[in-house]
Amino acid sequence: MTTTLPFDGAGPSGTAGLSPAVKISRSGRTGPLAANTVLAGTLTSLLGISWDIQWHNDVGPDTFFTLSHLMLYAGSAIAGITSLAMVLVATAAQRAGRSADHLTGGRPVRVFGGVFRAPLGYLVAGTGAALFLLFGLLDLWWHSLYGFDAVLDSPPHIGLFVSISITMTGSVIVFAASRDTAWGRNGLILSIPVLITFSPITTRAFGAIPLPVEPELLGNILLSTLLLIMGTLVIGRARTALAIGVTLGATQLVLWWFSPWAAHAYAHATGLPLRDNLSDEAPELPSDIPMFMLLAAATAAALLWLGRKRGWSGRVAPQIMGAGAGTVLGATLPVQSTLLEGSPLDMADLLTTTAAGAVTGVLAGFLAARLAVLLREHSTAPAVKDH
Repeated sequence: MTTTLPFDGAGPSGTAGLSPAVKISRSGRTGPLAANTVLAGTLTSLLGISWDIQWHNDVGPDTFFTLSHLMLYAGSAIAGITSLAMVLVATAAQRAGRSADHLTGGRPVRVFGGVFRAPLGYLVAGTGAALFLLFGLLDLWWHSLYGFDAVLDSPPHIGLFVSISITMTGSVIVFAASRDTAWGRNGLILSIPVLITFSPITTRAFGAIPLPVEPELLGNILLSTLLLIMGTLVIGRARTALAIGVTLGATQLVLWWFSPWAAHAYAHATGLPLRDNLSDEAPELPSDIPMFMLLAAATAAALLWLGRKRGWSGRVAPQIMGAGAGTVLGATLPVQSTLLEGSPLDMADLLTTTAAGAVTGVLAGFLAARLAVLLREHSTAPAVKDH
């Protein structure tokens, strides 16, 4: 991998580190329209799952055909159909003897021995949507066997969550491939918080593993720190970390209002009562999002600035950024739980999670740097610059 990271003198430019072959002029409208449609699909799925989780908590078990489920599936369908359309456009260009390299969405990939030509990001997003459909059928069968859905961690649900995460990852790749444009950078700054928001749901699958620190908490720290640093390094600007932190906070506020409102409004519309023992608790999914992410982002941005000023090597600087951001998250997530749940803060647990956050952050920084290199170099299609 030859692409340099911002620590290696690439500078703060959004296209820093790109070779001349991949600095592409993207003046067409198809690229941003398709990318933003996929992003809209992932946002719709996020709203649907937050609504559905709140429905389970405030109203009770549900059947397969509820509005929250339909919203969840509609989002995946939007992203999947758009991805399929872009794959067909790229394939048609190839069969007509035209290069598909000018298309946004990532480097074109040969599928089924060259039968299809798929931009990498849309291939990943479409694959996630297809898997979501398969697990949706499994979920329908699961409901036919057991009726109401009483738990979030059923096998079909875990498959659905992983599938949505894959689609969201495809959206990140699509925007990363167009980071030399304003819409690509803005889309990346929005798509990464969407994936961060969804991460705690997926990590619940590991909740039964006996560890000194809850696996869900470790997974939250790992994925949040990894995605924060990865996005910052892909764009190459220190303020990107702050933008991601602010966007995540805004997403949390929207879900905090939307989730209970949608659950209660739908229950009232369908004549279903709320739970008798319902208390004034924080909405479940929004309360799992790190509330102090902006502080972690500021730490990462400050370390990126310091690393540039002092000439830190790109081999170690991402791990330092990860350790800083992970330490902040490890120290603040227990405080967040105390604030939201009213439970006393255990100082021994706080020290344990802070130390675990630092170690997990180092791993997150290590992985983030390598993923950033992949996105900066191998997600972008080689193309000829406009003259």
